[in-house]
Amino acid sequence: MGKLTRRATVYLDPALHRALRIKAAETEQSVSEVVNDAVRLQLAEDEVDLAAFDERAEEPLLAFEAVLKDLKRNGKI
Repeated sequence: MGKLTRRATVYLDPALHRALRIKAAETEQSVSEVVNDAVRLQLAEDEVDLAAFDERAEEPLLAFEAVLKDLKRNGKI
């Protein structure tokens, strides 16, 4: 790992832990590396979602009922 790391205790379902160990072995990585990669991916997805919210912050709000009426009026539902 080389970089300064922090230790954390995580409790995993036994089947998930087994799959994690297998994934680590198959990819020639440590369990910690696989977990770190998964956490990074999850956080990156959150970052993309937050950016999308920021981009659309100025868009007008639409009432659900109005959207349904519009879909019905246009024959979509």
